[in-house]
Amino acid sequence: MPLRMRFYINRFYQIDSFLCIAVNHTSQYRLIRDCFRLVSRLGDGVFWYGLMLGILIIKGAEGLTPVVHMALAGLVGTLLYKWLKGKTLRPRPYEVHQDIWLTGTPLDKFSFPSGHTLHAVVFGLVAINYYPQLAIIVVPFTAMVALSRVVLGLHYPSDVIAGALIGGLIAGLSFQVI
Repeated sequence: MPLRMRFYINRFYQIDSFLCIAVNHTSQYRLIRDCFRLVSRLGDGVFWYGLMLGILIIKGAEGLTPVVHMALAGLVGTLLYKWLKGKTLRPRPYEVHQDIWLTGTPLDKFSFPSGHTLHAVVFGLVAINYYPQLAIIVVPFTAMVALSRVVLGLHYPSDVIAGALIGGLIAGLSFQVI
């Protein structure tokens, strides 16, 4: 690898680590830590499954297509992110940096990409496409899920950005298929 390329990659990792540590250190405040733990727990699927159930209850049979669309896109997201984690094997930030405080519970061993963020973006974009009025709730929640992953010491910012981009790609492609 050329020296210049190596320099840029190292610089990227330095910035990614610096941002990770800075954001993670906000978890020293109990209110912030507890808030993001709750958001992360809801982002495990509780919020999204509740949203799908709510759509079915409110919209009845009309809500079946959006809910199936969300479920199928989410399944693709799960398969892709598990495959990527198995290929990249990137350790979580708290395993690499002594000054990262783990204040959340990891669902698996590896960091890249953020599955929570990927799914939040997939579910959010699909839901908003069918019901734009949900954006007022879904967009802030999705952003909070993404931020929670760094605050809790579970992901680097680049993991979250990659998860969001992949989630956006899956959601976009899903509309070409469904």
